[in-house]
Amino acid sequence: MSTTIDGAALLNEVEAFHRRFNVFPTEAAYVAVTLWDAHAHLIDCFETTPRIAFLSPEPGSGKSRALEIVELLTPRPVATVSASANALYRLVDSAEGLPTVLFDEVDTIFGPKAGADEALRGFLNAGYRRIGGALRCVGEGSNQNAQVFNSYCAVAMAGLGSLPDTVLTRSVIVRMRKRAPNEKVEPYRQRVHEKQGHALRDRLAKWADTVRNRVAGAWPEMPEGVTDRPADVWEPLLAVADAVGGDWPERARTACLELISAAHDNDEASLGVRLLTDLRDRVFCGIDRMPTAAIIECLLRMDDAPWGDLDDKPINARSLARLLGQYVTPANKPIKPRGIRTPSGFPKGYYAEDLTDAWTRYCPPHPGESATSATSATPQVSGGESVADTATVIRHTHAETATPAALTG
Repeated sequence: MSTTIDGAALLNEVEAFHRRFNVFPTEAAYVAVTLWDAHAHLIDCFETTPRIAFLSPEPGSGKSRALEIVELLTPRPVATVSASANALYRLVDSAEGLPTVLFDEVDTIFGPKAGADEALRGFLNAGYRRIGGALRCVGEGSNQNAQVFNSYCAVAMAGLGSLPDTVLTRSVIVRMRKRAPNEKVEPYRQRVHEKQGHALRDRLAKWADTVRNRVAGAWPEMPEGVTDRPADVWEPLLAVADAVGGDWPERARTACLELISAAHDNDEASLGVRLLTDLRDRVFCGIDRMPTAAIIECLLRMDDAPWGDLDDKPINARSLARLLGQYVTPANKPIKPRGIRTPSGFPKGYYAEDLTDAWTRYCPPHPGESATSATSATPQVSGGESVADTATVIRHTHAETATPAALTG
């Protein structure tokens, strides 16, 4: 006689086990990590397996401890701080079953002083999808045969700083931080707590067997706005939450939205998107054209924006053109500054019509609020006004914050 396993209660226990030894930055992180532990037991049911990455700017933030607890709760864990791509391909292809690979100190592999390890990055990227793999020649001498090595497996990582963009976009990101004086955890002792963790792991495995068929055919409903790569990352975790029941489906979707938003806020690769969004919502605000000098002046007055310090220099005409040149106009040509005819001159600047396609494709939905407050602090330059004269007013009014680079058109 089989005993029904209460999945929601079991995941509550797994979450409580993490809380004994880990202080995660948000409730969403506890939800995501717990669901990730469970998904590793059901990895054969999914088309993708999200990586989970514990990252922090400084040592001593609990990353390695988080990885140790994940190791206790996941199937066939293999912990490493150094591995070749070829070794990992062979590990995944072994007859013992799919491993859960745990990379600690991943910054030594991908950090700025480590050099690019393209083969290892390829393993992590390809193994995110079930169809991923590597084609290698095997054999001796001239007796070589082509063989495809599978790379699909669950991977958890911990490290300082960040990761390559291609790895980040395939990952659930938990940004760890040092514990505050009032944040306490239970001291971890392997010889005591390993048995407790393994008992939970074994119960997770038994529960997974009871829901495997249901999870394999699941199409979890995504929160509104979650599409493309983020949807691929979160689909397995939401499928687990739905199979568990209780309050986990709701908690999972709340965590999904929160962690996706946080990842975008901290994604250096989205600098261009930040620029486009600031131009739409805080600079142009319905204006049809603006000179470069006026745009730069507006950007440099945003205290909460990065434009005053791009590679140790404020944004200028050249860096503005470089960032915008990555995107195209509705006519599919790179966005470039154009001359703006005015009664008093012909300065270079940008037209809103050239930016509309990029705004539509890359920027988050418009806040939908009145632009009055934003435009009150924005130089108003429309078709009938002299943009050259307006730019001159900006220079005189805000001379204390202007830089020579900002005033070149």
